[in-house]
Amino acid sequence: MSFRLIAVITLACLAGLFVLQNAAVVEVHFLFWSARLSRALLILFLLVIGALIGWFLRAYVQRRSRRTL
Repeated sequence: MSFRLIAVITLACLAGLFVLQNAAVVEVHFLFWSARLSRALLILFLLVIGALIGWFLRAYVQRRSRRTL
């Protein structure tokens, strides 16, 4: 297995453990929106959103670098 795959699996396990240990209910306020959800779900949503943003930015940078070549 490659180092990158091992690192991703390790980070995913650590993130999962962190989420499981933070199961308290919290209230989230954003602009005019408010919601009550478990801290675990909030952390999981933020992790997924961050991963998607990183994936889209990487695709954008790769597409732009191909155009300049």
